Amino acid sequence: MKNNASLFYALLLIVGDCLALIAAFTAAYILRVKLDPRPLLEQIPALTYLRAFLTVLPLWILVHAFIGLYSNDIYEKRFIELGRLLIGSMLGILVVIGYDFVTKGGLFPARLVPAYGLGLGFGFLLLFRTLAGWFKESLYSFGFGISNVIVVGDTPVTVEVANSISNTVKTGQRVLGLVTSKAAGYKTFSSFEKATSSLRQPIHSIIQTELYHDQAKNNEILTYAQSHHAAYRFVPGNTDLFVGNIDVELFAGLPMIAIHQTALVGWGRIAKRLFDLVFGLILLIITSPIFLVVSVMLLLSGGHIFFRQKRLTRFNQQFEVYKFRTIKVAYNGLSPEKAFAKMGRLDLADTYRKNGDQLTDDPRFSIIGRLIRRASIDELPQLINVIKGDLSLVGPRALVPEELDVYVKKHAILSVKSGLTGLAQVSGRKDIDFDERRQLDVYYVQNWSFWLDLVILAKTLRVILRGS
Repeated sequence: MKNNASLFYALLLIVGDCLALIAAFTAAYILRVKLDPRPLLEQIPALTYLRAFLTVLPLWILVHAFIGLYSNDIYEKRFIELGRLLIGSMLGILVVIGYDFVTKGGLFPARLVPAYGLGLGFGFLLLFRTLAGWFKESLYSFGFGISNVIVVGDTPVTVEVANSISNTVKTGQRVLGLVTSKAAGYKTFSSFEKATSSLRQPIHSIIQTELYHDQAKNNEILTYAQSHHAAYRFVPGNTDLFVGNIDVELFAGLPMIAIHQTALVGWGRIAKRLFDLVFGLILLIITSPIFLVVSVMLLLSGGHIFFRQKRLTRFNQQFEVYKFRTIKVAYNGLSPEKAFAKMGRLDLADTYRKNGDQLTDDPRFSIIGRLIRRASIDELPQLINVIKGDLSLVGPRALVPEELDVYVKKHAILSVKSGLTGLAQVSGRKDIDFDERRQLDVYYVQNWSFWLDLVILAKTLRVILRGS
């Protein structure tokens, strides 16, 4: 049985977006024309202005549809929805300005009207989308718009999938049962046929987590979904394979799936490199006074300014990373184990690793080094690596070969350039262990987007300002 809740919600968003934009441009007209005493470029009556805007409004909504603001996969991703709303607002105002340019009758009585309309439009759209999300969850809490789901497969992923969608108020999905051998907390069935014959509620969605050796069983599930107009999804057994950038194409008349280790391919690599060059150079210029002061301090304290070390980046290439020297001269360039051994404190090496590569009062650091690290400026020289192309502003942590060799999925991490900052650094690097940090690195590689880079950079700035 098909559930029309998603269609109803999409229609609600379209109507709401229209009303939000009408309200925004009405308010823009009132602010500039009625409340602002300055003279206007052109006298345009309110009704004429409103009729003209209503004429071009469907084009703005088409822009929203084109960038995916009415697709199901966007509703629960607030950051992505926010980014697309901003892009949609800018593209929409360009459409309105273009309409004003090509039509004989003027649309804007003053230049500030489209500027007000852009700001108010984005704000009203964001407010409406937030209220719409709350409204949808309220309907879920009363049982409206719920999709009934069964999960099929005798694998650990079956229970994992069921648990991920079990919060009906948030997901809008209700797990009717699992076709599996055993699952605590869920109604289970020994076969798909018994599940469909026993359940009295309509099935809106089927999620299969296992391909049976008996092809007839697989055909039974797919045929049921097609004949009952239920949504069908399949979770591959090797979930590590189906991540990153996936393309489906026809080859010799057969569907073929092409899987890249990372979504960072093609134009993305070019855009990311240009972004690194431009903003890396800007950041280096802005921070050059700090660069100079710290360099002088380290020179006066004796020893080298920079700490240099071989690290790994994309395609297993080694490069020399630059950092301000924070370690005492006697231990500079030594691994933590060798440094602690040199000072006769091998016990600290174990504590260092158990605490996630950190010590509360690490004796290797100099006084100046502690100040530099506390201010989070010891990484500044890595901007040189960014400009050279060794690093990216955002990426997995650049590790020494000995550290990364112990990680099974290092090939995934090394499919993109290492970064000056990254997802692990802004997710509580001091509070998570080595394996968790590497898992975050893998997630970044497989789910890269330009928007994700901007979010990580914004969070990095917040972490630096907070000193956390």
